[in-house]
Amino acid sequence: MTKKFDELGLPDELVRALAEQGITEPFPVQELTIPDAVAGRDVCGKAKTGSGKTLAFGLPLLARLRGAGEPSKPRALVLVPTRELATQVTEALAPLAEAIGRSVAAVYGGANMEKQVKALQDGADIVIATPGRMIDLLERGDVDLGNLEAFVLDEADRMADMGFLPQVEWILRRAPKERQTMLFSATLDGAVAGVIRNHLTDPVQHEVVSTTVTVDDMAHRFLQVHQMDKVKVAAAIARGAERCLIFVRTKRGADRLTSDLRAEGVTAKAIHGDLRQQVRERALQQFAEGKLHVLVATDVAARGIHVDDIDVVIHFDPPADHKSYLHRSGRTARAGTSGVVATLVLWNEELEVRTLQKRVGLKDLPIVEVFSNDPRLADLQAWDPAADEAVA
Repeated sequence: MTKKFDELGLPDELVRALAEQGITEPFPVQELTIPDAVAGRDVCGKAKTGSGKTLAFGLPLLARLRGAGEPSKPRALVLVPTRELATQVTEALAPLAEAIGRSVAAVYGGANMEKQVKALQDGADIVIATPGRMIDLLERGDVDLGNLEAFVLDEADRMADMGFLPQVEWILRRAPKERQTMLFSATLDGAVAGVIRNHLTDPVQHEVVSTTVTVDDMAHRFLQVHQMDKVKVAAAIARGAERCLIFVRTKRGADRLTSDLRAEGVTAKAIHGDLRQQVRERALQQFAEGKLHVLVATDVAARGIHVDDIDVVIHFDPPADHKSYLHRSGRTARAGTSGVVATLVLWNEELEVRTLQKRVGLKDLPIVEVFSNDPRLADLQAWDPAADEAVA
């Protein structure tokens, strides 16, 4: 039976602040990790994106911090791989911190550094940072980690994938050895295991098996399309969805597809690394709030997208490998929800996609030829191509 937050060792004022937001029952990762983290243990949490990790580390940080934040000397540091994730973690923790008289600041590239330095100088207790910007601030002398009580590495596997672990190691060498360390990741092997071995002390490990992304968590549709009709097919699918996330391979491709979709009457915005941070944050916020119907993203930009209730993910360009397929597709299987994943396949991509299907255990699914005027595209959840093929 699921415990309530007040049974996990959290202070009453935090429990009340959660209740005011309508949050009363913890997700599995929170129920597992919070008691150990509040007790001061080093913690490794194996859980996928969207499983509730932010509160799993954020609540213990707020509960355990002893000293007050001094100018440019935070008490806790949370490292995240992307700017978007830094913003989202900050937005989740800031109101809870305020409720107990603490403060949170976000520092990341692509935004005004002087404003971020001011927030540090004002004595932020918890800093949420991307590795590059934190290194810049440390080298400039704008932040001092000498008072750090706790360190969190979030999405450690993504950090490894994006080549950030050397920067993480550099930062950790400048933090006090006597500190609490928490690490959250979808995997705990490979390079992540090295971080755990070198920087955590007798960590307790918790794994949330039930929230691991599997192919069974979503419905899959593989659609053979023609080059001249491809955008129209994507538009037809998007019109039938409340919230649709479309993946492309390149930044230029994202801009081009966004423009093409608008020409088809579909409201869409792109999110990728060449856009100004303010533009990316606005598009992401509008998408999360349901004001934006379609978001077109590159793989790297999408690492910061943590939005529930995405009902359709479209692979406009097939993913590079089976891991990318699961990472992309898992955006529609967050926090217990399910959705549809549609992969658009050109004639010269069929062999590549067949190989992908085998790697993810979907080799029995047909690749069905469709045209943009097919009424079934408006509700892919209701249309089961495998059943159609069996009847035929």
